[in-house]
Amino acid sequence: MAYETEDHETQYCFPAINSSCIKGTRSRHEYNIMYVFFSLLSVWTVFLNLLVIISISHFKKLHTPTNLLILSLALADLLVGLVVMPIEATRLIEMCWYFGDTFCGLFMIIIGVLGSTSLSNLVLIAVDRYVAVCHPLLYPQKITMTKTAISICLYWFCSSAYNTAFAINNRYFDTSLRTDMCYGECSVMMGFAWIVTDLFLSFILPCTLIITLYLRIFYVVHQQVKAINSLMKGGKCVMEVSVRRKSERKAALTLGIIVTVYMLCWIPYYICFISVTSSTAIYSLTWVVYVSSGLNPLVYALFYPWFKKTVKHILTLKIFQPASSLVNIFTEHQF
Repeated sequence: MAYETEDHETQYCFPAINSSCIKGTRSRHEYNIMYVFFSLLSVWTVFLNLLVIISISHFKKLHTPTNLLILSLALADLLVGLVVMPIEATRLIEMCWYFGDTFCGLFMIIIGVLGSTSLSNLVLIAVDRYVAVCHPLLYPQKITMTKTAISICLYWFCSSAYNTAFAINNRYFDTSLRTDMCYGECSVMMGFAWIVTDLFLSFILPCTLIITLYLRIFYVVHQQVKAINSLMKGGKCVMEVSVRRKSERKAALTLGIIVTVYMLCWIPYYICFISVTSSTAIYSLTWVVYVSSGLNPLVYALFYPWFKKTVKHILTLKIFQPASSLVNIFTEHQF
């Protein structure tokens, strides 16, 4: 690590290599604060998403298509906290890339896969809620655990294949072929065609689908509320239907909040990326995207009573008791 020295002499990431990048300097105090902060952020993200994964995996009552999508999203968020955050934090603090050209390419693939998979999961969640709210009678036939699992695996595979091709075509694995880079740097350099393609496939298309589906969902919800209110005023018994519709609306609202959080984190990043603003702004907004990976479990804690109960079972080690996976964690009809 290069702490600030009194003579302020120039330091290099790799002093023995002529093409080495110049290494910035930080005070020991800055190093300590940044390492502690990013370590806590990484642990926080991993811990909370691990609670989500254990909850949905362990308790049989949570084995539903919707929760399977939440599980996939939590897995992507956990990998962001476990892999992406520590490496990005090291690069930010040390101001050098110490992991070599090959891992630079692999790391870019990992970031791309996790980012596009997260958005893909949000698209699938939007489709799931659309069918549940707008076509409730068809939901059990259209959305099953098997179909959902196949869709998730397909999205992970396609995302991996696309981002691998993306990295190879943009020469992430061999910085020696790029004269604009010094040794000790790992950055993204894309041609215009790839920029347009990636922007459309990784952002515009999924965001358009998500927004369109949720606009339709909330329109149908509004119409359902009006219909139920008119029936109740007419004295008809619609309690069971009303409770079921309320459950679906709550699920749509909660997952809509998750989608909104992701969108608010991703949109500024892509706007800055397209407008080619300063690298500092882009890097700051990149971390905003990373931080969003630790926000989803907080949404579950605020809106899902079942998540609070499963966390209590996990932290008190009750999940190791016999038949703990069969515990009924619902006190009322809820999502």
